[in-house]
Amino acid sequence: MHEPRPRRLHQACVRRGKGFTLLELIIVVVFITLILGLSSGFFGNMLPSAKLNSLGREISSTIRHARTMARNEGERQAVILDLDARTFGLEGKTAKPIPPEIAVRIVDPFAGDIYRGKYSLVFYGTGGMEGGTVFLSYRKKTISISLDPVVGSVMVKR
Repeated sequence: MHEPRPRRLHQACVRRGKGFTLLELIIVVVFITLILGLSSGFFGNMLPSAKLNSLGREISSTIRHARTMARNEGERQAVILDLDARTFGLEGKTAKPIPPEIAVRIVDPFAGDIYRGKYSLVFYGTGGMEGGTVFLSYRKKTISISLDPVVGSVMVKR
């Protein structure tokens, strides 16, 4: 038959099952540190992309607001994009900043690509409008904001 175990050895085995060793805790802490380190890099890269989406929504809503004001008041309204100062807003109102990491380009139907200076998107009380397409980009992601003069809508494409 088999010999009975010494009482001390049996107590040590039972006690070991109730907790974690120092080595196990260190391994878990290392894994948690690795996961947090990798995920912070991932979410850090998403921040400028979120700024791009937010800027696209802000500019398109400013354009829609100018169009609505022009139709309701029957007066000319303009959205000014200052590419040198990196701001945009309604003419005569406070301008909002464009983040430095976001590139802005305007394609005008008559003047072509515009990268510098002030550019106006103009809306008239009669429903007419003048202006080109605004391109916002960060790395490989681009948003275009274009005006449809036939329907009178503002289209945002991601």
